[in-house]
Amino acid sequence: MYARSTTVQAQITAIDAGIADIRDHVLPALLAMPGCIGLSLMVDRESGRCIATSAWETAATMRDSARQVQTLREAAARAFGGRTAVDEWEIAVLHRGHHAGDGACVRATWLRIQPAQFDRAIDYYRTAVLPAIEELDGFCSASLMINRESGVAVSSTSFDSAAAMDRNRDRARSLRTERLRDLGADQIDVGEFELAIARLRVPEMA
Repeated sequence: MYARSTTVQAQITAIDAGIADIRDHVLPALLAMPGCIGLSLMVDRESGRCIATSAWETAATMRDSARQVQTLREAAARAFGGRTAVDEWEIAVLHRGHHAGDGACVRATWLRIQPAQFDRAIDYYRTAVLPAIEELDGFCSASLMINRESGVAVSSTSFDSAAAMDRNRDRARSLRTERLRDLGADQIDVGEFELAIARLRVPEMA
């Protein structure tokens, strides 16, 4: 499975308009494309950073969609009032405890890993990181996406609510410190987001 993420630095006052455009126009158009298996949208209303991620059955279907998706991306950027940046990923791990409902939130951690260590990192995520994440208060799901060319990976964990994410923040920080040390990875960034749209239909990959 593969994914394409579009990050928009939105105008704060335009975030609701951007969410509506993704929900009403982008999502239906994507789901009509061959190989698309859904979309999620994370938004940070304080910073304006919004990340839409579409999932695809194969690298080929993701690649073939590029021209159509570019048109949708440009329209969404206008709705959000910001510029976009695009990243492509291999979905290495996805596990759901249960589906995220209204009010769900996401904590995402961007990592730099030596490309030669990716297979080891994926195995370590499955066997050591994922079981620890599942124990966090309010856990819904977790995923690991990687880009072998850039050496960047992103781990995303969704929770039932902002309150649950607040309660587990200190424990999650401790886990990152412990697991990154064992993994030999460098943390690039951490962000916390509202899960505005959750329509990914990626199968279990844990």
